[in-house]
Amino acid sequence: MPLVRIDQTLDTPEENLALDEALLLECEAHSGDKACEILRFWESTSHFVVLGVAEKYRTAIDVEACARDSIPVLRRASGGGTVIQGPGCLNFSLILSLEQRPELQLIDRSYQNILEVVSGALSGGSTEVDFRGISDLTLGNLKISGNAQKRKRRTLLHHGTLLYNFRSELITRYLREPEKQPDYRKGRSHSEFVTNLELDAPTIKAQLARAWNATATGDVEPPGLEELVHKKYGNRDWTERF
Repeated sequence: MPLVRIDQTLDTPEENLALDEALLLECEAHSGDKACEILRFWESTSHFVVLGVAEKYRTAIDVEACARDSIPVLRRASGGGTVIQGPGCLNFSLILSLEQRPELQLIDRSYQNILEVVSGALSGGSTEVDFRGISDLTLGNLKISGNAQKRKRRTLLHHGTLLYNFRSELITRYLREPEKQPDYRKGRSHSEFVTNLELDAPTIKAQLARAWNATATGDVEPPGLEELVHKKYGNRDWTERF
């Protein structure tokens, strides 16, 4: 069954993070009654930092630099490392049914299965995108995409970044070097480790939508979105809890 394609960026970083989780919760509530699988694209018009759910606030980021430059710092509900978002960083979010796709039940296998579809969709000609580490996509040994997941009993949220025209120097400016690094990174700094995918955003979206058999729909506003913004994504206690 085809996925629903949603190409929707909300006004604030908090709303955009909340929308991913709201879509997950809505699909979890209805997964037993009907198919509810989604491919969403979004891209922030402003820069902000996003901590993984278990990342330490003062260890992962340069707090003073973010405050000096008025860079918001938020925390998402999925795992993985800290990233900086903004223009030139396209986000894709997949809401997938674990009941319809039992091959995604095991976490490691699910990353491999999902990212092999994504890497295959983005490869072609002189571009060869590879799956590396636990949840990265690379061009050669340079990272273009980090990915994370949040799971419910019947439904999975997998979301990732795709750098295509991003200012990589911002990563070094606002993020500290991570304590945990994949073997293939070999101790390289942020600026030595990342690069941009040589495709534009419309092409990336078209190729991923084709690979996932996703058909377009209009904007959505699932229930609980405003509450998630108020109680979680816009709440400093949530962001700074570690």
